[in-house]
Amino acid sequence: MITIKGVAPNMIANNLEPAYPTHPGEVLKDEIEYRGISQRKLAAEMDVPYTQLNEVLNGKRPVNTEFALLVEAVLNLPAESLLRMQARYNIIVTKRNSKFIEKLNKIRKMAAVL
Repeated sequence: MITIKGVAPNMIANNLEPAYPTHPGEVLKDEIEYRGISQRKLAAEMDVPYTQLNEVLNGKRPVNTEFALLVEAVLNLPAESLLRMQARYNIIVTKRNSKFIEKLNKIRKMAAVL
């Protein structure tokens, strides 16, 4: 995280989080629509079930390494970019989970005693 003297870390552009995190499936969905490729055709080319692809495109399923590599092979989109986007999405969603934050704060308090 970038820090600048006298400026709150959450006010620095590089540290800002989007109000709504972008799931990589949204980007893929836009890309296949732009290219005019049907979801069924893409699923067949990737040799994955249509439901799996549809769930990823609608943000209901995460992009894993295997899926990202299949996308890279079919659409020539870098797998690493999709995986970084998924990791960022996961972090933002998790940081907004109040039960997890409660657990994290409890652990930090215990660790501070050590």
